[in-house]
Amino acid sequence: MIEVRPFAKLGSADHGWLKARHHFSFASYYDPGNIGHGALRVWNDDEIAPNTGFPAHPHANMEIITYVREGAITHKDSLGNTGRTEAGDVQVMSAGSGIRHSEYNLEPNTTKIFQIWIEPTVSGGQPTWGSKPFPKADRSGKLVTIASGLAEDKDALPIRANARVLATTLKAGESAEYASGKARNLYLVPAAGAVEINGIRVNARDGAAISGEDKLSIKALEDSEVVLVDAA
Repeated sequence: MIEVRPFAKLGSADHGWLKARHHFSFASYYDPGNIGHGALRVWNDDEIAPNTGFPAHPHANMEIITYVREGAITHKDSLGNTGRTEAGDVQVMSAGSGIRHSEYNLEPNTTKIFQIWIEPTVSGGQPTWGSKPFPKADRSGKLVTIASGLAEDKDALPIRANARVLATTLKAGESAEYASGKARNLYLVPAAGAVEINGIRVNARDGAAISGEDKLSIKALEDSEVVLVDAA
């Protein structure tokens, strides 16, 4: 089953400095029928104005993946980690037993991110943070795992979840395949462009909640950038 969730119908918030769309219930947007998709709990489409951002705040027991679409995000946390993650790159924070962090756009232009939260398989543990470049040229025409809690994904940023996050860039007419068991919960969002998923069209920033599918065929209808979560 593939359920398309159009961008225009997503939950939304406009704080002036932050314009957000929520694929699942988050903050002031609450829909009891849309709490998550398997272990995937949050997928926010955020646009952060220049020289603004999220001041220091706490998290615990959540795997938080930030996929930077445009601009850059600057991270600081209570462990002393600092870093700047640019478009095309990814950062992961395992909140573990508890961490405080801030995320700011210190760039001259708007920064656009996907913020993805996945429930960990085990609560607690030492919090961690990491960032890694994933050049779009290296993802051209194929899905690349960018964050994962599965043992076989050696080159991905580690998360403490029975899940993986993948990304690809496809030229118009190109296709990528992904095999997954029917018991898995998949969620796909084109960061740009438009694709067909097993023949069903998904436009830029729409969500596609997928379950009961053994295999995905992702065909680009125009030049596209795609992010996919595979979770328990």
